[in-house]
Amino acid sequence: IMYKTSWILNRLIHTHSGVSKHRVSRALLLLQQSAESQIRLWPLHFTLHGILVLVLSSQYIISHVIGEKTLECVPRKRERERVWELCSKCLTRMPVQYVIEEWDFRDLTLKTKPPVVIPRPETEVKNFSDFLDKHGLCVGCGSGAISLSLLRSIPQLRVFALDQSQTAVCLTMENANRLGLQDRLDVHHLDVIKDADVILSKCKPVDFLVGNPPYLLSQDMDTLQTEILGFEDNSALDGLSVICLILALSSKLLTQRVYLELAPYHPPVIQQLIEEMRLGLLYLETRCDLTNRSGSSKKGEYEVI
Repeated sequence: IMYKTSWILNRLIHTHSGVSKHRVSRALLLLQQSAESQIRLWPLHFTLHGILVLVLSSQYIISHVIGEKTLECVPRKRERERVWELCSKCLTRMPVQYVIEEWDFRDLTLKTKPPVVIPRPETEVKNFSDFLDKHGLCVGCGSGAISLSLLRSIPQLRVFALDQSQTAVCLTMENANRLGLQDRLDVHHLDVIKDADVILSKCKPVDFLVGNPPYLLSQDMDTLQTEILGFEDNSALDGLSVICLILALSSKLLTQRVYLELAPYHPPVIQQLIEEMRLGLLYLETRCDLTNRSGSSKKGEYEVI
C-alpha cells in the first residue's frame, strides 16, 4: 500500500501543478496511512511547493504528535489533522524546532519560541572539567541551553544569565522551571551594550563566563537560509561589537576564564582585539566544536596583572 500510494502521489506531483497540490493535500490529510508512511510522503508535498526538506523534518513532527506510539501505528483523524497543521507551517519555511515548539540540547528538552535563537549541537561540549567552579555568567542566554545544561551537570554551580531580549529571558525562566533548576539561576533582562554599568553592579565576580554572542558579519547576513533569516532574532546573529564589550566586562568580573562560541574565522581577530584593548586578558587557545570546525570555539583567561 505504501508503494502504491507513493506512486500515486508522484504521479500527481508531475501532472497539472494547480490540481496536484490540492490532490496531494487531500491525500495526505485523508489517507489512513501508518505514521512511517506519512513520514515518507510529506517530503513529496514539500518538494511540490519547492521546499527541499529532509525526511527527518516530517519524522520529528509526526513523532511529536503521536508521542510514544510506534511508527507502525495509524494516526487517528485528529492526529492526522494535527500533523497537517504542523507540516503546513513548514511550507512557510518555519524551522521544525519552532513548529513543534521544543528541541533537544545535550540531555535536555527545551521549549523553543521565535525569534529566540534555536539551540544547536555545535554549541555542546564533551566534558565539564573546565566548569567545576561555583559561579558563572552567561551572556545571551537565549532559550537557556548553555546555562541550564551546565546547571544540570554541575550540582554546586550557580549562574547569572542575561539577554537583551525579554522573550529570551522569559523562555529561559520557563525552561528552568520545567527542569527544576530555577533556584540556582538568576536571569536578567539586560543588554551588554546599553547596560554594562548595571551588569557590573548586579553581578558579583564570577569564575567563568560563557556565551554564544553575535558573530556573523553584516555582509554575510544575506547568505543565511530563509528559515534563519526570516524567523530567528537577527540582533542575536549580526555584529562583532558586542564581543568587544564582553571582553571588557570579563576583565572586571572574571577571576578565571571566558569561553565563547564564535565563527571559524574569528580566533585571529579576537586574539588581535585582546592585544589591542590591553585589558589584562590572555588568549589561551582555540578549540574545535563538535562538528570539528577549526576555530569555532574560543577560550580566554583573565590574567591578574
